[in-house]
This record gives sequence, C-alpha cells and structure tokens, in this order.
Amino acid sequence: MISLRYDRGSLLIHGEVGTPYGQWDPRVGAFRTMAIYYREVLAYLEGCRMAFRDEAANPPPAPTLSCRAKLRPYQKAALDAWFEAGKRGVVVLPTAAGKTFVALKAIEKLNVATLVVVPTLDLLDQWRQILSSQFGIAVGAFGGGDDTLGPLTVSTYDSAYLRAEQLGDKFIFIVFDEVHHLPAPSYSQIAEMYIAPYRMGLTATYEREDGGHHDLTRLVGGRVYQLGVDALAGRHLSPYTQEKILVDLTLDEQRLYETEYAVFANYLKRRRIVLRSPEDFRRFIMRTGNDPEARKALLARNKALKTILNSEAKIETLGEFLNIYDQEKILIFTRYNQLVYRISRHFLIPAITYQTPREERKEILEKFKAGEYRAIVTSQVLDEGVDVPDASIGFILSGTGSSREYIQRLGRILRKRQGKQAHLIEIVARETVETRISQRRHR
Repeated sequence: MISLRYDRGSLLIHGEVGTPYGQWDPRVGAFRTMAIYYREVLAYLEGCRMAFRDEAANPPPAPTLSCRAKLRPYQKAALDAWFEAGKRGVVVLPTAAGKTFVALKAIEKLNVATLVVVPTLDLLDQWRQILSSQFGIAVGAFGGGDDTLGPLTVSTYDSAYLRAEQLGDKFIFIVFDEVHHLPAPSYSQIAEMYIAPYRMGLTATYEREDGGHHDLTRLVGGRVYQLGVDALAGRHLSPYTQEKILVDLTLDEQRLYETEYAVFANYLKRRRIVLRSPEDFRRFIMRTGNDPEARKALLARNKALKTILNSEAKIETLGEFLNIYDQEKILIFTRYNQLVYRISRHFLIPAITYQTPREERKEILEKFKAGEYRAIVTSQVLDEGVDVPDASIGFILSGTGSSREYIQRLGRILRKRQGKQAHLIEIVARETVETRISQRRHR
C-alpha cells in the first residue's frame, strides 16, 4: 500500500510508485519531495487510480467556521477568481481596500485549519483580533512570545520559518499577508515546507524590484485578481490628488551636496560602474569591503544625501503646509530616523520609528485616531503592517525610488470618509539626485 507521511518539512512517499515528484531516499526507503508538492502528489496518485493512505496532514480539528463579514462586489470578484484558479493565487488590492475580508470569506468557505502569516507583530495582533471577533473562537499565535496552536492561527514570517518542521503538517489553508515578503530566501522555505494545498497571497504591491515576484507562482500561485487605486478612488477609497513641491537648497547646502556627490559620481565613472538596479547597488556595496576608494565614494554619497534630506528649505516648506492644513490629520513620511526626530522636536509632533516601543506606538496611534494628535512623523515603519487611523494629508520628505513604498504611503491616506479629499505631497530638493529618485517611484 502506498502511503504519504510528513517528515520535518518534506513529504515521504512509501510504496512501489513511479512518482514524478521527489527522489529516492535510501535512508528511509521512500521517495522524498518538498511538502509544497503535497497537492500535486495527491492529484497524481488519484489520477493514476492508485490506492494510497494519506497520513501527511495532521491539522487540529476545526469547528464550523462562520464569519459576519460582507464582501463588496470587487472583493467577491477577487474571491471568485481565487477559487476559479484552483484555490491558489495572489489578490492585489490597494491599502484600505479590505484585502483581509477576502481571506475571511475564503476561510469560511473552506472551513479547514488555517494559518495566516504576517510580517510584523502589529499585524499579528490585528489579525488575531479580527479572526477572533469574526469567527468567535480562540485564535492561536506564534511570535512575540506566543506559542499556541489553534484551528485558526496567526504567525509572523520569522516564526513560521523557524517552526516550519513542526507546523508544516498542521494547516490545510495558508494566507500570506503582504505576500511580497515571501520570495525572500529564508521566507520562501515557509511555502516549501508546509503542505497546505490551498494558498492565498495578499498585497497592495505585487512586483519586487529584484524580480522575486516571479517565484510567487510556484510558492503560492500567480496573480489572480488586481485592482489599482484609481479603480476604487471616489467610491470605496477617498478621492485623492498628488503634488510635487520642488525646493532650493541653501547656497552652502548646494555647494556641500555637489562636492560630495561628485566624489561618488567620479568614482563610478572611473570604474565604469552603472547602477541600474538594487542588485547593481548591492554589488557596489560589496566592493567597499576591500576597495578604500569605493568606501570613500559611498561615504561621500551618503553625506550628499544627508544634506538633501535635512535641508532647511524642506523644514520651512513643511511648516508652511502644517499651518495651511491645521484642521487635517497628517502623516509625515521620511526615510531616516534622524530627520524624523528633527521634525518631531521642531514641530512638537509625536514620532514613530522602529525604536518606538509597541505600547508607546499603540498609544500614539490611539490618540491620533481620537484627534488628540493631529500629526505623526515616521520613517518606514508605518509603510505597511500597521493599521493606521484615518488621515487625509500625507507628506513625503524623503524615501527610496521604490514604487511599492510610494503606493503604500499613498494608501495610508485613502481610507474612505464622508466628504474627505486625500492629498499626498512630495517635497523634493531641486537639481539633485532626489528628483530622479522621485521619478523612479512614480513608474
């Protein structure tokens, strides 16, 4: 009799079977393949009409799962597309468009043990609360000190990876929130070491600049449904406008920027180095380990960028806008913590960075929601993974050239509210490399 058994992240196929999956492992006298191919192995055996015993899945028993969530038409269309694609694939919807509800309804319809994988502890808490309130059962969790298994369980990517050998046979459905994290070398092993035949990815930004999104088809399924911001703005999301404000550096700032950036640019020219992609820049960074000139060029580049990002003109322009929008809720985004704390001190605005303790962050966001604070300044920690209360105005004082980052920041101000008009404003240093960075993120 052919039998299937789970073994620490892989699937063992015992018995006389010429399976196209896996390789013979003489140590255990069975074929061994990655757990991700569990569904394919089942389909192969059933298609060949072979008698077999399935001992691979060992999920906790799931009660009848029923949630109160109601889907909007586009959310239902996304769910239908996912089912039509074989209960695998990625749903791409803007921030604040309710991707979570698509997953909730999928959980209800499948009614099987489910794992939700998230990138941050904040999201772990949010998903745990949503699942508990929607389904009325205790929800397990792995991460942040929690170590409990339930028919519905939430885990951080880190914990799902570290516990893959033990948890890989416990779930029939797995939801990857912010699925663009999944193709990372370690995180991709989560998909490979869990048997879950049903898989859903959720994201507002499918593409990765390193091309890693191409591996999502193998890991969780390809893109099955997508809507952009403009398709939902005005009805399900707030209407919005975008504006770019160019400011001039002071004479001293401009001189310092040009001097330092020339050191970087001249080095690249001498060595005939072209930086077209993040991978090109990573290779340049590696050169700095054994090339003193490369290190000098990198330090000069960083000093030039620091001059741009901390320019007096940006601070003055931000101050003018804060006076104009003194009745609105405002989010201010920067790239580096140094500027976050400078703005916080200058305008007496609460700051949130990766250094902010969870309880303090929670208190700031609650007061922002209640209207006690009308503005928050942050680096990159609010780009994703945190349920940010409603804001109508966003400022970008610095950022990367990533279109994903830009879309996520735009999404933070698009939560629908009666009569609201969202406005995203970039403040960019004129005639500097920052203008090219801004152009890249608008691709």
